[in-house]
Amino acid sequence: MSTTAPVTGDLTNRRILKIAVPVVLSNATVPILGAVDTGVVGQLAEAAPIAAVGAGAIILSSVYWIFGFLRMGTTGLAAQALGADDRGEVVALLSRALLIGAAAGIALIAVQSALFAGAFRIAPTTDEVEGLARQYMSIRILSAPAAIAIYGLTGWLIAQERTTAVLLLQLAMNGANIALDLWFVLGLDWGVPGVAWATFIAEWTGVGLAIWFCRDAFVGPEWRDRAQILNPDRLRRMVAVNTDILIRSVLLQATFASFLLTGGVFGTATLAANQVLLQFVYITSYALDGFAFAVEALVGRFFGAGDRCRLRRAVKLCGWWAVGTSVAVSLAYVFAGGPLINLMAKAEDVRAVAPSYLPWVWLMPVLGVGAFMLDGVFIGATRTRDMRNMMIVSFVVYLAALAVLVPWLGNHGLWAALMVSFVVRGVTLGLRYPALEAASLATAPQPLRQT
Repeated sequence: MSTTAPVTGDLTNRRILKIAVPVVLSNATVPILGAVDTGVVGQLAEAAPIAAVGAGAIILSSVYWIFGFLRMGTTGLAAQALGADDRGEVVALLSRALLIGAAAGIALIAVQSALFAGAFRIAPTTDEVEGLARQYMSIRILSAPAAIAIYGLTGWLIAQERTTAVLLLQLAMNGANIALDLWFVLGLDWGVPGVAWATFIAEWTGVGLAIWFCRDAFVGPEWRDRAQILNPDRLRRMVAVNTDILIRSVLLQATFASFLLTGGVFGTATLAANQVLLQFVYITSYALDGFAFAVEALVGRFFGAGDRCRLRRAVKLCGWWAVGTSVAVSLAYVFAGGPLINLMAKAEDVRAVAPSYLPWVWLMPVLGVGAFMLDGVFIGATRTRDMRNMMIVSFVVYLAALAVLVPWLGNHGLWAALMVSFVVRGVTLGLRYPALEAASLATAPQPLRQT
């Protein structure tokens, strides 16, 4: 099995950066693809195609997001199996990820009519936009098995610290998508279906490339060992881990959704300003993802090996890098926040309102870094029950903060409540960290047992 670093090798800053930097670069390519998709259909000189591609992409992204647990769960479980030197389970996890991707994707294809009808019932639009969006989604849904499987394949590669492969995968997929966008839409005049076919080909190309990156796993017989792949205990644990992550992620999305919906009571300009400023939160998460992924892989390995000393060192080193990055991002927002707002929003009323709430954006990276990083720690150790429970606590506290602070401070109260949710999640996970360290000693010789 190819790995970029030995399980018990030296834990250095260079090793951490080797994992983190490709992830940050990979994340930087994500908004570029969205901009090209929009720009290409924008050349059709009609509003409906732009709206259709936007609506279709949001609907499918929301559906695929449900399976995001597969990335996180696979990283933690595979990293622990690597730490325990359990090759059979490492390979079995890859096979399970591929099976889940295939099964879930085929199921989505089968129920696509009901799925699309439900989506447009929740968010109705014009007949023209809906018709074009259905064309777009009916093509893109055919790559659902690939889109979902890529979550698991990416998680498996991250567990082995092979994030350069993840970067190459992202570059190849997005590069192919952009090139095909330009050819199909501008060259062949395929319109909205051209954008969909470009993504379809890119996603199937991506899953093929990802499997090629994982080719060492298919050298031996373990990848087709049915008894290992379908082991009831392993499957139950995988289901439990992924269910906890799903619940946590749903509550996190509910936090952001309620934040935006609550902001609507302050008027259109304030709602739009909140949406613009929320992009800073997403940018921060992209910047910190590299170190969060690094700590997932390293904590998983050392937890699986029962090596508490290296586990603690991994948390400290990744944590310091994350804190330094969050401070740098915060300072960047202090100096560049205003110009970035003007770049993202052309409406004068939004430009007038948004700077009033910019100080919350300055604070957010520093207040949120604990939650971002400790999520990675707990994913790596697959202490997902703790992660789920602390998310529940922070969500309840967030709702209470909304009830108290919004009537008192208005939209400032709304931002304060969001900051409270970050701090509470970080503090409560921090309080559970000693139990995680103690559990690492109990992993040997059965490293895949959840405590």
